[in-house]
Amino acid sequence: MAKGIVVYYSRSGNTKKMAEIIAESMGNFGLKTDCKSVDQIKPTDLFGYDAIVVGSPTYYGGMAAPLKQMFDDLVGSHGKLDGKVGAAFSSAANIGGGNETTIMGIIEAMLICGLVVCGDPQGDHYGPVSIGEPDDRVRQQCQRRGQRITELTKKIC
Repeated sequence: MAKGIVVYYSRSGNTKKMAEIIAESMGNFGLKTDCKSVDQIKPTDLFGYDAIVVGSPTYYGGMAAPLKQMFDDLVGSHGKLDGKVGAAFSSAANIGGGNETTIMGIIEAMLICGLVVCGDPQGDHYGPVSIGEPDDRVRQQCQRRGQRITELTKKIC
């Protein structure tokens, strides 16, 4: 049976809230999903999941260092994540604060790992973004992303 994980880094709690909404949505649509802070996993733990969603606050237009380190630590394991489903999300303090560049950095790392990245032709195309604490719009985007990730994972697995 397929399963997913949402891995995040969060200092203020905003990214964590988004992670929990996405993970709950994935579970509600039938994909058993764990939700863990990056400091609660080893990069090799990702090998046991079929869908991997990564979320980060925006730091200087990129992902938080602990998440970058997680991807860097996978360098010796090329191919182990090939064909799994991937998606990204981000939070920031300001509009134009680098949310999309943060998401694209996560997606670039996922593509190098061979993940099949889930985009969206509606709403937040690259992945859900939040400015500060998630509001109703962000919650809806996170729920939609969880649904789309689940649907794609079920097609692939």
